[in-house]
Amino acid sequence: MLIILQSISAWLSRYTSPFVIAAAAAAFVVPGLFSWVHGDVQALVLGFIMLTMGMTLRPADFRILAAQPLDILIGAVAQFSIMPLVAWALVQGFDLPRGIAAGLILVGCCPGGVSSNIMSFLCKGDVPYSVGMTTVSTLLAPLMTPLLMLWLAGESIDVDAAGMFRSILFVTILPVAIGAFCNGKWGKRPDYAEVCKVMPGLSVIGLACIVGGVTAAKGGSFFTSGALIFLTVFLHNALGYALGYSVGRATRMPRPKRRTLSIEVGMQNAGLATVLAGRHFPTMPEAAVASAICCVWHSISGTLLAGVFNLIDRWRRQE
Repeated sequence: MLIILQSISAWLSRYTSPFVIAAAAAAFVVPGLFSWVHGDVQALVLGFIMLTMGMTLRPADFRILAAQPLDILIGAVAQFSIMPLVAWALVQGFDLPRGIAAGLILVGCCPGGVSSNIMSFLCKGDVPYSVGMTTVSTLLAPLMTPLLMLWLAGESIDVDAAGMFRSILFVTILPVAIGAFCNGKWGKRPDYAEVCKVMPGLSVIGLACIVGGVTAAKGGSFFTSGALIFLTVFLHNALGYALGYSVGRATRMPRPKRRTLSIEVGMQNAGLATVLAGRHFPTMPEAAVASAICCVWHSISGTLLAGVFNLIDRWRRQE
């Protein structure tokens, strides 16, 4: 039975984007399928996703942080500068409505997405560096995300920085810490290692549930919000990939690490942004809509970018 679950988990990891899109489509057509994923349930699902991340963290992953301090620092600075500032620039340039602006800036201020580790693996990036960057940005998120939101959006939007800090602490740091503790206590046991192989698939299911929950609640607003929301989400994500790769090139990182930095910067934890938008901006439903669209699109674009990197490798081998 466990072998079957591991196979399903591997399949879900490989086809994250189609699975999340299918969940969103199903929720749009039959909202009742995911109508239960809202409020505290949504936060619990995200907490479970972060728990699965913590359960896969090994002592070696933390040693990576000590072994590559400069690269990790470069990644963290890029993570919490490029995406927030690009989001702010797009908000100003397109004069976005307050709700969409709040959602886009919130996505930009969030840490890297958990699925970015999978994308780094698929495109032959530096997976340990990806895990290190995701870990650091997640640990910094309770402080950085509220502060950046207050700085970039505080003049036009009422930002509860203290409440956001508590929310991120409980739905990210606490589950990750519990997962890391479990791994430290039982990580050497073969049965625990076998169970951990199922975790990536459960994480994908959790992400699909969050996207499905928002689509069920606000799917009708996806299209009434207009083409502008899709354009800005696309530009935000694409510029994150391009600028992240440029930072890696400018700092003379090797190609695998440049690819990882590109993906880590461009792919945000939009699931966290969706939960935060629903909890802290209830009077602006467009914020959750923008976050949910990012959640779906980042999964699609990450897979596409990994495919492009692999295509480039094939061309190089043929030369």
